Amino acid sequence: MPPRKRKTPASGRSRRDSNNLDEKKTRKEQSGSKETVFDKKVASKSKDKSPNGKDNSPVYSHWLVKSEPDSRFEKGIDVKFSFEDLKSSPDQTACWDGVRNYSARNFLRDQMKNGHDVFFYHSNCKEPGIVGICKVVKESYPDHTQFDSKDPHYDSSCKTDNPKWFMVDVKYVRPLKRFISLAELKKIHQEHARTGGPLSKMAMFTRARLSVQPIANDEWDYILTLEDKKSA
Repeated sequence: MPPRKRKTPASGRSRRDSNNLDEKKTRKEQSGSKETVFDKKVASKSKDKSPNGKDNSPVYSHWLVKSEPDSRFEKGIDVKFSFEDLKSSPDQTACWDGVRNYSARNFLRDQMKNGHDVFFYHSNCKEPGIVGICKVVKESYPDHTQFDSKDPHYDSSCKTDNPKWFMVDVKYVRPLKRFISLAELKKIHQEHARTGGPLSKMAMFTRARLSVQPIANDEWDYILTLEDKKSA
């Protein structure tokens, strides 16, 4: 039986974000809609301002999003959504629904803009890593799954006139020339942490549990150079 996918007016197809991690999580973090105290504090800070009132928050134009390529059912719904699923979606576009982490939500809602490039990362699988590139084609709007009691990502505290969770639409661009694994990225990150290389502060390792992560320009450029190199 093919995976069950929710049809949406915006993009014709949605993906599933179950906030799964490649690292060990606490029970509270695994609850999906319940966040840590740290996340709520982050969410409560709209801007990081200097004493003169100027916004010091970093501005990003590149991102990494995580999704599960293997079938796993919640409430009878298959939450898998692979890079190939994105490619086979109508117009090769899907809404990035189901994000239930405040920090990741803030990135989706406030910073992801049309035309931004995005690495597509397969998570919670035998060999996690970056498989391809997509791009943002519709900026944030309310995530419909928060209102659907039959959906794995339903949030009873959300109201249609005051939505809590948001999503963007992303469009398939291309696969990477080769798969870049988490293990390879971790090895490079550890080396760069010692030498001051571009992946020394990569969110994949400093904010690992976020399913939507910012990628700095130098990180993006460096990772693209790995396509033409043999795996480390």
